[in-house]
Amino acid sequence: MNYFELFDLVPAFDIDTANLAERYRDLQRAVHPDKFAHASEQQKLLSVQRTAQVNDGYQTLKSPLRRAEHMLSLRGIDLSHETTTIRDSGFLMQQMEWREMLEDINDAAEPQDAVDALYDSFASYEKSLFTLLSQLLITAAEDDNKQAADQIRKLKFMAKLNDELARIEDALLD
Repeated sequence: MNYFELFDLVPAFDIDTANLAERYRDLQRAVHPDKFAHASEQQKLLSVQRTAQVNDGYQTLKSPLRRAEHMLSLRGIDLSHETTTIRDSGFLMQQMEWREMLEDINDAAEPQDAVDALYDSFASYEKSLFTLLSQLLITAAEDDNKQAADQIRKLKFMAKLNDELARIEDALLD
């Protein structure tokens, strides 16, 4: 399903999220199961299905990473079952450095300062990845799509690092 069409939006990475939220509310009102309480069983089922589609579409389009994946999927590139590894040696070296820093947090003189520094480092790197991703998704050129897929792989890795850092921070607070 093309969620951009469902929400009547131009397929683009940079979207107006306020407009998306407004369209979501409008669609929810139109297809909500309560509106079909006295309808036939088939219409009720259809309403539940449409509501699920609207919810899925909204969750996909409001998340920049999921929105980018959806755009590539619409272009024939499906990353959901992909096992391609990242071949960017600079990123792999940075990844190893971050992993070492994560392992050293508990031994740091000021663990919270180390956590904060890593959050800042991750955020800065993610910002640069999203900037490049936005530029690559403007065109539908095959090479740009491949590079955009690489950016998405990196961003997914960054999300895992952020989750790991959050767990470490939670353990420090316990």
